[in-house]
Amino acid sequence: MLKVEDANKVIVRSFVTEKTFLMIERDNKIAFIVNDESNKRAVKQAVETLYHEEVMDVNTSRTVTGKKAFVRFAKDGAAADLASKLGLV
Repeated sequence: MLKVEDANKVIVRSFVTEKTFLMIERDNKIAFIVNDESNKRAVKQAVETLYHEEVMDVNTSRTVTGKKAFVRFAKDGAAADLASKLGLV
């Protein structure tokens, strides 16, 4: 597990658009902008450390807005619960 300080360096912020909002509802995923040097394992550990939810899968992509990580949670409805805690919905 990562320390909270290190986890905060990996996760920059959450990322919400219409498409990612649908992913929260339909696919149990949340999108984050992450540090460009972060790998999938670091993103998984950071999300589990900061938000105390089990992560099933992480997909990343590099875009103009930065590196994005799409995180799918193991527990059904966990993305919607976390999104409401973060004030995304």
